[in-house]
Amino acid sequence: MKTTLDTATNTNSLSLIFDDFKQITKAGLSFSVVFSSIAGYLLGAEVFSWKILLLLSFGGYCMVGASNAFNQLIEKDLDALMKRTQNRPIPSGRMSTSVAFTIAIVFTIVGVTALYVVNPKTAMFGAISIFLYTCIYTPLKTKTPLAVFVGAFPGAIPFMLGWVAATNDFGIEPGTLFMIQFFWQFPHFWAIGWMLDDDYKRAGFKMLPTGKKDKATAIQIIMYTIWMILASVFPVAGLTGRLVLSVPAAIIIFLLGIGMLTFAFRLYQRRDNKSARALMLASVSYITLMQIVYVVDKFLS
Repeated sequence: MKTTLDTATNTNSLSLIFDDFKQITKAGLSFSVVFSSIAGYLLGAEVFSWKILLLLSFGGYCMVGASNAFNQLIEKDLDALMKRTQNRPIPSGRMSTSVAFTIAIVFTIVGVTALYVVNPKTAMFGAISIFLYTCIYTPLKTKTPLAVFVGAFPGAIPFMLGWVAATNDFGIEPGTLFMIQFFWQFPHFWAIGWMLDDDYKRAGFKMLPTGKKDKATAIQIIMYTIWMILASVFPVAGLTGRLVLSVPAAIIIFLLGIGMLTFAFRLYQRRDNKSARALMLASVSYITLMQIVYVVDKFLS
């Protein structure tokens, strides 16, 4: 009986450790980044390589995991003030800062190394992403709403990173992929900021562009959503090198964008948390479906 109890206890302990590891590296977010990178790779690759794809996926996961671990180290005291973050591994006391720091350093070294094996440019952009997120975006969150603008740069890297991994080149094609995801960041994160505004204010975070859940913020969300749609369908014009989009695919993406824009207008009209949540979910659906359409269109055209 004792052996059975000990086994169950050890299993539970391992499960808790694994859960904390997932939280400190934000596994869900990391996998979404990997998905974007894979989509970018499939768009850029002329010859498919499982080795490159696996290294890109592993390195991309480590890149995001390192950024999030550093972020939670820096914000540990602020996380303790917010309901949604006070149970994270560090503020709850389940993980020491030294363990979290070790995870962040190891993930940085291993991630950048894996991306360097892919090619040096991929490693460079991965390292830039970690630096921007950790050293600029994170400290700015309590200083100015412009932190979201800065954070949009590392947030937009994954989609284009896949193309750079496939081609070892940065040009109009990965630049276009970058711009699509760059503009997408604003309605997505401002919707989150709207929902969590009260919680963010407890820690002094300035996430909304006007600092308020008002019409001016909603208008900016609408404007960036429009820019996102335009950037997403721009390749149909044939001006983006090897990154091409057929007319049917462009129509599908445009309609997906109009669907997201509808939720942005609803937020402008109602200005409530329910509408903000609906917009956030619509934005997640949009970026995923848009990338799928791009990839499918490449292989069907």
